Amino acid sequence: MPAATELIRLDARLPAHLEINALIRRVAAEGGFGSVLQKGEPDAGTILLVLTERGGNARIYERMPGLDGLRNWTLSATEDTENKEKFSQWLDRRGAQDPDLWIVELDIADGERFIGLTGFTG
Repeated sequence: MPAATELIRLDARLPAHLEINALIRRVAAEGGFGSVLQKGEPDAGTILLVLTERGGNARIYERMPGLDGLRNWTLSATEDTENKEKFSQWLDRRGAQDPDLWIVELDIADGERFIGLTGFTG
């Protein structure tokens, strides 16, 4: 039987739509902009974030389950300034693969700080 702390961790997960609303509000409060590009399953959908700074320097983060049972944010793709279409195509393919997936764009400097990542050097 799992330890009580493991049960609490599993039960404490916020529904996806609430987490997304909170992210967009926090970014807006800091002077940025957030928008939902694709709506997924409201409660348990996976969240994919497109982080940009003034529309450029785009990177995609997904929260992936790790071997430790935790779901950590992982850098999945970065925009190539010479081939922006490749980035868009990757995003379109990923969205088509998973109908439960939420795709959210946050446009703010150092967007990684909103998902608990620091020291980003992209």
